[in-house]
Amino acid sequence: MPSTTPSIDIKEMRVDYEDFTAVKGLNLSIPEGEVFGLVGPNGAGKTSTFSVLATLLEPTYGEVYLCGVDIRESPVEARKLFGYMPDMAPAPTDLKVGEFLELYAAAYGLEGAEKRERITECLQLVELSSKRNVFCKTLSRGMTQRVVLAKALLHRPRVLLLDEPASGMDPPSRVALRKIIQNLAKEGVTTLISSHILLELSGFCTTIGIFNQGELLDSGSPCEIIERMGHPEESRTLKISLLEPSPKLIEFLEENPEIEEVDEEGSVLVCRYAGSPEQQVELLAEMTAKGFPVRSFEEYAQSIEDIVMKLHQEDNS
Repeated sequence: MPSTTPSIDIKEMRVDYEDFTAVKGLNLSIPEGEVFGLVGPNGAGKTSTFSVLATLLEPTYGEVYLCGVDIRESPVEARKLFGYMPDMAPAPTDLKVGEFLELYAAAYGLEGAEKRERITECLQLVELSSKRNVFCKTLSRGMTQRVVLAKALLHRPRVLLLDEPASGMDPPSRVALRKIIQNLAKEGVTTLISSHILLELSGFCTTIGIFNQGELLDSGSPCEIIERMGHPEESRTLKISLLEPSPKLIEFLEENPEIEEVDEEGSVLVCRYAGSPEQQVELLAEMTAKGFPVRSFEEYAQSIEDIVMKLHQEDNS
């Protein structure tokens, strides 16, 4: 039976660096077994949040609990509960993969047969059993990421903190990462993950949080966030693919009072449309009747990535 105590519970957490505030009064509660994806532009405050949860940085104020443990009062106990994988985590070049994992397994208190068996299990989990006796310096970037993930799993943590874990991974490695996290979630492991590979997050996270300028703007399923933070229903994006470029069609669209702007990308037109669904049907019928070379006509489905890009553009405007 799942625990009623949140695996991650953050209350009014603030992180200041002298005169700069990286995290502003963050409140976040993540239940057991959830896969929570934290997304946002660079500088949003994601890494500062991860550093606090990993007990590497003390918050300026606020309360932070992992599985009910206050990380400020009991950091040693808290470290037994989580596995941490920082962004672009290194592995020592002078150690073999197995030696690297043995070092951390010993630090976690594993000994003898239990230590050897757990290292074997974690290497199998990240699909690197054949690399046990090779030097870490020979590994690709994606393999190094997977070795560091294996290290984070050695002590069977109840919480995983993964900061940009897919960085440098090839597509098969990303698929493997997704399967690992999904299987761990079935066992009750809670994962907090940040990534710029937003399609990967929306594909397997149970909840997405949009983080920007130190604040959690919204959280929920990808569909819920798109509905709340995307373009309002009365102003949609239409994508019109043509057999060939058509200046006359662009002129026709620009004369339509319901169309706000038209962007041309080769033989594809993208426009903001404020008309009703019925008017949208009439627009397509009129284009066809006039003989414009329309190959396809669709309403563009906005993504989490579109929302994050919009925030990035607003921050830099």
